[in-house]
Amino acid sequence: MDMKRDYYEDVQLFTSGVVVFWFAVLMIGLAVFPLLVKNYYVYMANFLAINVIVVVGLNILVGYTGQVSLGHAGFFAIGAYGTLIFMNQLHFPFLLALVAAGFLAAGFGFLLGLPALRLEGPYLAIATLGFGLTITQIIGRIELFGGRQGLHAPELTIGPWHLDTDTDLYYLLIPLTVLLTLAARNIVRTKVGRAFVAIRDAEIAAETMGVNIVFYKTLAFAVSAFYAGVGGGLFAFVLRFIEPEVFTLLMSIMFLAMVVVGGLGSIMGAITGACLLSWLDLQLRNILSIPYIGDWLESLSKSYFSLTGVSNIQFVVFGLIMILIMVFEPLGIYGFWIRTKKYWKTWPF
Repeated sequence: MDMKRDYYEDVQLFTSGVVVFWFAVLMIGLAVFPLLVKNYYVYMANFLAINVIVVVGLNILVGYTGQVSLGHAGFFAIGAYGTLIFMNQLHFPFLLALVAAGFLAAGFGFLLGLPALRLEGPYLAIATLGFGLTITQIIGRIELFGGRQGLHAPELTIGPWHLDTDTDLYYLLIPLTVLLTLAARNIVRTKVGRAFVAIRDAEIAAETMGVNIVFYKTLAFAVSAFYAGVGGGLFAFVLRFIEPEVFTLLMSIMFLAMVVVGGLGSIMGAITGACLLSWLDLQLRNILSIPYIGDWLESLSKSYFSLTGVSNIQFVVFGLIMILIMVFEPLGIYGFWIRTKKYWKTWPF
């Protein structure tokens, strides 16, 4: 019987030799990946890694604490602009600027969490939506942030290491992604994570048992915003240039969709949801160039809609995925994984 007899058995990273083996395989695979593929796929991996960081943090807020946010593009923008301002104006080294921008975003998350104490459901979603839209409008009107012209990322160096290529960024992004994912995993396994889950499942019962609702709700917002801020800072160097129009409402919706599709309340679900929708987003942007499918859509558009509508077909695909997930597996991709494990454990019976 798999019985846990000690608290530390629940929080330990490696529960068996099998887990150690597959974790080592994963790390080796990630290490050699840029050596085996074209540069475009390395860029794609960087894009996926940033979204994994943001979505893992958002899952702490939405999946584990039960608070809805449609304003994470605002925290993402704060992290991106904050990192560049700290480096350009205050001459911070990159890693210090990245962490400082993450804490700056966390501060805004804490402030946003205060009104969230009296809001829930659609009211909270509207409040966070307003925050995300307001931040981008303010940034676009301040000369320090480049106004509508945006900002260029400076040369990225860490000590003697000059990160000039996508491969260089990859070897920075992947360790940070693994580190932050493990940190999130540890957070949700501690008493802090248990408090988050208690608030999500039964807020009144949690408060009756001594859980400080004010502290843990604002903490969840701050932690989630910190992850978004760090992701935004890294995003600025992947793109090399940022402007307010990049951080749209659609970006916030996409982050939330990644959490839901992957599976609420699951670190593995957040990772798979972020990877799947990020990959689809990049692939479907050039859907007209896909053999056969592109030709068929182009001919279909001549009869029913414009080519502009076809080029944005990814949003239709994302919507269909969300609907199918909700109909057939409310637990998302993580739910399919659970079903698969149960099936093979009992096969062939």
